[in-house]
Amino acid sequence: MALDGKIAVVTGAAMGIGKSMTEILLQNGAKVTLLDVNTSAGKSLKEALDKQYGREKTLFLSCNVGSDEQIQAAFQKIIETFGGIDIVCNNAGILNESEWEKTVSINLLGVIRVTYLALEHMNKTNGGRGGVIVNTASLAGLGPLLSCPVYTATKHGVIGFTRAMAAASTASGYGVRFSALCPGFVQTNLCSNILDNLGQFSHLTDATQKYVDQGVIKVSEVAKCLLELVTDETKNGEALMVTTNIKKYITFPTFTQ
Repeated sequence: MALDGKIAVVTGAAMGIGKSMTEILLQNGAKVTLLDVNTSAGKSLKEALDKQYGREKTLFLSCNVGSDEQIQAAFQKIIETFGGIDIVCNNAGILNESEWEKTVSINLLGVIRVTYLALEHMNKTNGGRGGVIVNTASLAGLGPLLSCPVYTATKHGVIGFTRAMAAASTASGYGVRFSALCPGFVQTNLCSNILDNLGQFSHLTDATQKYVDQGVIKVSEVAKCLLELVTDETKNGEALMVTTNIKKYITFPTFTQ
């Protein structure tokens, strides 16, 4: 998929991985809508991007992925502004074991909610033009992060949902590819604040720090992996793991007759 002129949507776009995703999509010719609950950071980033790429290349909308109404309104505004949607990056996420229900709501339910509402506009069987949806999971979606059971559960859920949606889309003729990004620890506020958000597992701080000390990757490295998943039309149902020294596609067991 060549990105020139494509319309992309990034959730959690104002900072961290989402910001880097936004930048790499713009660098490759896409127009990008930034969705985030952090209005001040979102507006600030929009202003900076306007100076570099021009005002018509981006749109910022304050949007909570926990709200059907806000997502529906955002997609309607995107359609009115840009005429369609080709790429969705479900990137919004938190890590807070104390607020575990909120963690599930944003990390997993938010991904499902945005995906289903996006498909109303992208699904070829509904008159959409197809495209690609990339969901930000985590290394914790491939194996357990001992101090963060709920975060681990949500990211396993994201990977399972992504792979099932990829298969369902292929079988149903939706024309939409799905893949999951599975980074290790990344240079973001989520990583910086992880030891403060372990809740009842705060006694496992030292064990968690040992994981972090093994290496933290740059947001730009995650964004490069996003670009690969978006542009390579052979990628569907993939889980791409990236750490400081490993980048590989994960092989999973499959249902057999």
